[in-house]
Amino acid sequence: MTQIFNKLSEKEKRRRLRKKTSSSVKIVWTYLRRKQILDERFLRQFSVDFYVLDFYCPRLRLAIEIDGDSHFINQEAIDYDKERQDYIENLGITFLRFTNAQVNQSNDDVINEITNKVKELQNRNPPRPSLSKREGV
Repeated sequence: MTQIFNKLSEKEKRRRLRKKTSSSVKIVWTYLRRKQILDERFLRQFSVDFYVLDFYCPRLRLAIEIDGDSHFINQEAIDYDKERQDYIENLGITFLRFTNAQVNQSNDDVINEITNKVKELQNRNPPRPSLSKREGV
């Protein structure tokens, strides 16, 4: 099977995006990093095929995007985002999208929405017990 997650060919793009990240992405990252939301691991600037996501939780297959003004400047940008989201959702990945304005004006609401989606996905995909926690081991 062809690798589509974090392709080596997209590594430089991911690095470049990490270095010039927006303040809104930085704000959300402070809440997602180090398993702060319900002990789920999120990765920053994760690629799926040739698309780079702002955040991705591999266990729950949850993608989160924070969109700046450039995403709304013309119909071409809007169509590209729709195509990108459809492609990712067709891979079975849940997609949440927020704007910079949402993060800057009410980041508590954004984090609550993310937390609620994580709870919902955890209920569908409970974690497997580790070997050390199983009875009799």
